[in-house]
Amino acid sequence: MSRDALPPLHLLLALAVVAVWGTNFVVIKWGLEAFPPLTFAALRFTFALLPAIFFLKRPDVPWRNMAAYGVLIGVGQFGVLYIAMTQWISPGLASLVVQVQAFFTIGFAMLLAGERVRTYQVAALTLAGAGLAWLLTHTDGDATPLGLALVLFAALAWAGGNTAQRAAGPINVLAYVVWASLFSAPPLIALALALEGWPAVSRSIAHADWAAWAAVAWQSVGNTIFGYSAWAWLLARHPAASIAPLALLVPVFGMGASAWLLGESLASWKLTAAALVLGGLALNTLWPRFAALRGARTAP
Repeated sequence: MSRDALPPLHLLLALAVVAVWGTNFVVIKWGLEAFPPLTFAALRFTFALLPAIFFLKRPDVPWRNMAAYGVLIGVGQFGVLYIAMTQWISPGLASLVVQVQAFFTIGFAMLLAGERVRTYQVAALTLAGAGLAWLLTHTDGDATPLGLALVLFAALAWAGGNTAQRAAGPINVLAYVVWASLFSAPPLIALALALEGWPAVSRSIAHADWAAWAAVAWQSVGNTIFGYSAWAWLLARHPAASIAPLALLVPVFGMGASAWLLGESLASWKLTAAALVLGGLALNTLWPRFAALRGARTAP
C-alpha cells in the first residue's frame, strides 16, 4: 500500500460524503416540490446556522470575508441553483454543470493572485468547454439554455466563495461555513418574502410534510454539518491529492441517483457531455499528481 493510500474506513467515509453531495441534487428536486426555491434555500441556511453556531467558536476571520462567502454561497450559488432546478435543468445535469466552478476558481486565482495558467489547465478547460457546448446543442426539457446559464452563474458564485475561503487562510472549515450562514440566511429570507411573497412562504411551511422537512435536514445537516466536517477531517489526515480526486464522483452519484430515483434518462448525448466535462475536471485534478510521480521516477 502506498503512503497516500486511504485506509478502508477513511475511504468509506470519503465515499459517503461524495454520495451525500451527489444525491443531494435529487433531494433538492424533492424539496422544491414542497417549497419555493428561495424559501427552501433560506431554510437550508437557517438550520445550518442554528443551533450549530452556539457550539462552534467564531473563526478568526474578518467579518467582511465571511459576509462575502455567505452571500456568494447562499444567494449566488444555492439560491440561483434552486431556481434553475425548479423547471429549467434536471438534477443530474445540474450536478455535472455546476462542477465547472473549478475552472472559475482558477480564473479568480489568475485575476486576483497573479497565478499563471498551466498548459494542462488550458487542455482541461477545453475538454470541459466542449462538454458544455455539446449540452447547448441538445437543450430540451432536461437542459434549457436558461437552466445552463443559471447553473453556470451558480458555479461562478461558488468559485467566488472558494476564493473568499482561500483568502481566510487555515481555518476550521465547518465553523467558517456555519458562521458565514449568518450572511446567507437573512438575504435569502428577504428575497423569498419579496419575490415569492409571504402567502407562498407561509403556506409552504405550514403544509410541508415530514419528507419536505427531511429534505431540509439533508441540506443542512447532511451537506453542511456532516459533509464539511468529514471532508475537513479527512484533509487534515491525508494529502489533498489523495482526497480531492474523489470529488469527481459527485456528478457520477448525481446523475446516477437522478436516473434511478427520478427516472431521468441517460441518453448518449448526456453521457458524451458528462465524459467531456468529467474528463476536463479529472485532467485538472489529477495531472499535477501524475506529473509529480513521473518527475520522482525520472529523477536521478
